[in-house]
Amino acid sequence: MATLVYISLGSLLLLGNVCFGSNYYVGVGIADVTGPAADINMMGYANPGQTSHGLHMRQMSRAFIFAVSPASPRVIFVNLDAAWAGGAVKRQVVQKLKKRFGNLYTDKNVCISGTHTHSGMGGYSQYLLFDITALGFNHQTFEALVDGIVVSIVKAHDSMQPADLYVNKGELLESNINRSPTAYLNNPEAERAKYTHNVDKDMVVLKIVSSSGVDIGMISWFAVHCTSMNNTNQMISSDNKGYAAQQFENMFNPGSAPGKGPFVAAFAQSNEGDVSPNTRGPHCLDTGKECDVPTSTCNDRNELCVAFGPGKDMFESTQIIGNNQFKKAVELYNSASFKLSGPVDFRHSFADMTIQNVSLSNGSKVQTCKPSMGYSFAAGTTDGPGAFDFKQGTTTSNPFWNFVRDLIEDPSPELVKCQEPKPILLPTGEITKPYLWQPQIVDTQLLRLGQFVIIAVPGEFSTMSGRRMRDAVSSILIQGGFPANTSTVIGGLCNEYADYITTYEEYQIQRYEGASTTYGPYTLAAYIQLYRQLASAMAKGTPSPDGPTPPNLLDVQLNFVPGVIFDLAPSGEEFGSVLQDANPSYRAGSQVTVRFQSANPRNNLRIPLDSHRNFPRIQ
Repeated sequence: MATLVYISLGSLLLLGNVCFGSNYYVGVGIADVTGPAADINMMGYANPGQTSHGLHMRQMSRAFIFAVSPASPRVIFVNLDAAWAGGAVKRQVVQKLKKRFGNLYTDKNVCISGTHTHSGMGGYSQYLLFDITALGFNHQTFEALVDGIVVSIVKAHDSMQPADLYVNKGELLESNINRSPTAYLNNPEAERAKYTHNVDKDMVVLKIVSSSGVDIGMISWFAVHCTSMNNTNQMISSDNKGYAAQQFENMFNPGSAPGKGPFVAAFAQSNEGDVSPNTRGPHCLDTGKECDVPTSTCNDRNELCVAFGPGKDMFESTQIIGNNQFKKAVELYNSASFKLSGPVDFRHSFADMTIQNVSLSNGSKVQTCKPSMGYSFAAGTTDGPGAFDFKQGTTTSNPFWNFVRDLIEDPSPELVKCQEPKPILLPTGEITKPYLWQPQIVDTQLLRLGQFVIIAVPGEFSTMSGRRMRDAVSSILIQGGFPANTSTVIGGLCNEYADYITTYEEYQIQRYEGASTTYGPYTLAAYIQLYRQLASAMAKGTPSPDGPTPPNLLDVQLNFVPGVIFDLAPSGEEFGSVLQDANPSYRAGSQVTVRFQSANPRNNLRIPLDSHRNFPRIQ
């Protein structure tokens, strides 16, 4: 016999296991993913000297599960304080979820998006290029990420309840600039004329409120690199988006420590490929003058051209850019009134990006390429310059560097032709020793929450690339019967990392982003074609193809980081002993210093399961 229960608060009606009154069924969860905070290279700047020596802000995994009802299909969106998640991390997460929940959560409906902080632990990719400066694969970092993500998802699963979703959008100024303006200017003038700015200034906010009117959580998307903490930083940090998230959570969880409390706020990444938080722009370290714009050099040296700001140092800059995002998100959250309704749905396919045949709008047929990194990749960016004599905007090769390159692998004539005008520095798609250097098979994915669709992309889309992708997907969905007020957002760095995605026109300039567009000049066109196919399948209600299976390279990973050889407390002391205590009182604004006897953080690493005391370890 069915039980009928009336609950007046929030006008919610429950009949058996079905919810009426609220449009969705939502859960949120948070867990720590901070890895070893000592002597491990950080992921992002590829600076061998940037190794961890402490904590600035801990890294978190923030999970959100959405469904229409307890028995209906679900989607998971995870916002991860890391450079990206990577396919190996997602695969391991899904495997652990399968042991606990069966086939409820799979590759198809789980999305893991990285904030792209450049101050998190490295060494967790299964592809060699991204682990070189970390001296190989680091199991502690990998396991901290995997286990923390799983814990956050389990918490979200256990907290699911009837809820409503609201979407809002507004402009945030003085928080991002384009770090490759010459490449952006190569886009068609008519296309540029449609936009006021050369970066996206809009923030999108998803507000989550329970059926009883209790605030549950929030996701914000805003395009800006997490590079407020520069490449001299040696403390683990979740950067400007992590700061914004802590501020937002503190507002709803007063008195709670970071990562604690029921309300979860995520500041997610979008199409930030060419977008910097260093709003004072690039200047020469030796003269203080502006850098040469096309090459980002000073006196012909790229190392001297660095972007700063807006604060007096990287800590204040992180706080300012983070606080700007926080305040705008609060404004949009409080004023959100557009209530979502309709299905929760998803489409996902794996795609081999090296063999895509693309039909262009003019009727011509083109192909993508095997991965390669260009000369300007080694030049770095104004957020973190590279070394030697590499310059951004390089479209010709150098005999010396070609000789050095050829000692590793001489690119085939076919690859050179396919990647033009990129001068190839690393033909990563043709190097197979000791294992693959970059991904060839990547995730493509769409997540639907009623009239709101997340375009989950496996890399860093430039500003104009993201705009073209949003337009293409929106057009297909609405033509296919979606409501005319359907909106889309780019979810950046999702599920795998396939570097940058610039427009064809930006690729010709070969700034850092173009040199790092790995699959050649038609990379964006290929992605748009693939996502149009996903959108068409979603609109028609037909399944998307599984696609090829990515390789599992975990068993062949190499690591050259030496272990902790000696780790003992001095005679008469114990680990945890207070060596210098706080004073009894301080004047306002004074600095408090406390010293205690610590063990090496890489020994007995207490990975994120400790953030949930009664949570059993998932094997």
